[in-house]
Parts: sequence; C-alpha cells; structure tokens
Amino acid sequence: MANSFGDQFLKAGLVNKARLAEAQKAKSKQQKQKHKQKIETVDAAALAARQAAAEAAERDRELNRRRQEEAEHKAVQAQIRQLIELNRLPRDGEVGYNFQDGTAIRKIFVTEQIRDRLARGQLAIARCDDGYAVIPAAVADRILQRDADSIVSRAAAQPQAGDEDDAYADYQVPDDLMW
Repeated sequence: MANSFGDQFLKAGLVNKARLAEAQKAKSKQQKQKHKQKIETVDAAALAARQAAAEAAERDRELNRRRQEEAEHKAVQAQIRQLIELNRLPRDGEVGYNFQDGTAIRKIFVTEQIRDRLARGQLAIARCDDGYAVIPAAVADRILQRDADSIVSRAAAQPQAGDEDDAYADYQVPDDLMW
C-alpha cells in the first residue's frame, strides 16, 4: 500500500481527486517527454568533473610531448657525440689555430697540416662535451643536419688553385702568415 504525498493531501482535504489526477497526469507526461527527447538534466558537478578530466588529459599529453622531445634531443646529442668521437683527429701540435666560439676567440694547438686543412674548409671544429674536436668536413655536414650549434668553426671550402677569375692569383701568400 503506497502512501504518497498526494494521498496524504487528499486525506487532509487540501486537494480534491480531480486536481490530484491532473497533477499525476502532468507528471507522467513530463516523464514521457523527457525519455522521448532524451533530455539530460545538467549536473554541474558532473560537468565540472568532465572538464577537470579533460584538462588533466591535456596536461598529461603536454607532459608526454615534452618528455618525448627531451628523449629525442638526448638521442640526437648521443649521435653527435658518437660521430665526433669516432671521427676526431688528433690535435697534438705546436701551431696555434684561432677560431671564434660565439663572442669569444678560442685557440687550439694543431699540426701544420691540420691548420692548413682547417683554413681550406676540409676540416671543422666541433664542440665536444667540455672541449673542442677537429673533425672532417663531411662529418661536420652530418652533424649540422642534426644540430647546428655543435659545429663551432668551419671555413668555407676554398676553390682549387688555378681559378681564372681570381684577381689575386699572381700574388703569393707568405708561409708564415697566421691569423
């Protein structure tokens, strides 16, 4: 035996049967329409929870993207370090070679042959961990494709002697000229 508020109001004499039937009919009609149109009541708490979950997912995606970029950067740096270590030339020499690293002028000591090849652009100087390494120009090109900041100094490749357009071809460069 169901004892609803409507029955209690009827017994108390606050409403009559016609009014009670009309209210029940309106309520059932509203329920049918709600199911028919699938109208959801907007729950503020559920909406806030969904929004917070979406923001958390976005933060997670951004964090994962940063981690992936950092891992890729570390992998590229490891490749560069390996290229330099495998192809570095010995620098045991007494001839100083000056080069520019950013705004500072640096000096390394190399052999005469390495200095000449550096000046002609056949060799390059790369930043390696805590110092500098002399590497072949072909390796420098491969490193430039990965990270341009790793190559500190590389002279432009000089054309071979016998260039007909050279206005200074008749003048000899002294052997003891140093930069």
